Amino acid sequence: MAEDPKDWDVATKLIRGGIARSQFMETAEALYLTQGFTYDSAEGADRRFSGEDPGFVYSRFNNPTVKMFEDRLALLEGAEVCRAQATGMASIHAALMGLVRAGDHVVAGRALFGSCRWIVSEWLPRFGVETTFVDATDIREWEAAIRPNTKAVLIETPSNPVLEITDIRAVSELAHAVGAKVIVDNVFATPIFQKPLELGADVVVYSATKHIDGQGRVLGGAILTSEAINEEFYRDSLRHTGPSLSPFNAWVMLKGLETLDLRVRRQTDSAFALANTMAEHKKVQKVLYPFRSDHPGHNVAKSQMSGGGTVIALDLGTREAAFKFLNALEIVDISNNLGDAKSMATHPPTTTHRSVPEEQRPLLGVTEGGVRLSVGLESVEDLKRDVIRALDQA
Repeated sequence: MAEDPKDWDVATKLIRGGIARSQFMETAEALYLTQGFTYDSAEGADRRFSGEDPGFVYSRFNNPTVKMFEDRLALLEGAEVCRAQATGMASIHAALMGLVRAGDHVVAGRALFGSCRWIVSEWLPRFGVETTFVDATDIREWEAAIRPNTKAVLIETPSNPVLEITDIRAVSELAHAVGAKVIVDNVFATPIFQKPLELGADVVVYSATKHIDGQGRVLGGAILTSEAINEEFYRDSLRHTGPSLSPFNAWVMLKGLETLDLRVRRQTDSAFALANTMAEHKKVQKVLYPFRSDHPGHNVAKSQMSGGGTVIALDLGTREAAFKFLNALEIVDISNNLGDAKSMATHPPTTTHRSVPEEQRPLLGVTEGGVRLSVGLESVEDLKRDVIRALDQA
């Protein structure tokens, strides 16, 4: 009997998962740059559209290259279904909109990425969906906010940009008590270090632009869930609204998955070392990294993550100091992206969280002196010298 790919170790899943070779038996996955497909007969087209024949009909619905990416990521995540999208925000939007309708209620952690927060605070209410934000680290606030008409809960853990940690299992138990579905944005933890579905979540979303590509090339996103949830909430909405991933981007991210485990483990080791180095510098008022014992969510992080991730948050006190630090960096790029092979730093109040009203930013931990540092694959010793030199000038 052939071995079940579910029994493979992570490294093997990332190399071999989902491969569907053509008649040419190519080594690398085939790139199918096609909009549509043909049929042997009218009866064949009828069977294909009815679902009797499980082949492809249109690349907006699915595509052989995209399916290989979806199957590989689903295997890694431990999900029954993966649906790939054009961007990470397309995935967040589709994941939420598929679950709710007018009169429903959504609860989300308040420390969200700026665009995610906008969807919850500005977009969903336009369609008659009530929304509530809570301190995602306080289970009492979740308990108080979740109502009988709550249909979706959105968690980002670790959060962007200050790495707040939410207890996925505890929030999932509260949400399921009223029949709500739990969505976890797992970008910062990556599928290597955290498995939300095993912790009770119903839906996992990714900006595959980040670690999954992780090399500054293409955009992409993904929704991972069960067959039942996909069938009830996502299959038709995704089919008819068309936020589909391009086959080329799927092919690039298939190659990105092959090195994901190696990259994020190396980046995480460097991030931990850099966090410890920066915490000792006199110009740094605060360093936040989930696997440092002084992180407020350290115990929860250790209970549900197997690594601390590639991102560090630090506070230098003032915008002036943050800008001096960023401008003095020589190796690390100033960029609003993260999860890349190249180290990147950004000032969230003026970039990723600019859309958040100024008076609300302190509630999210977004301070004028805050910097988010995404650690790449450069030599950790070179990175240490770069950040220390920049901190000296801050």
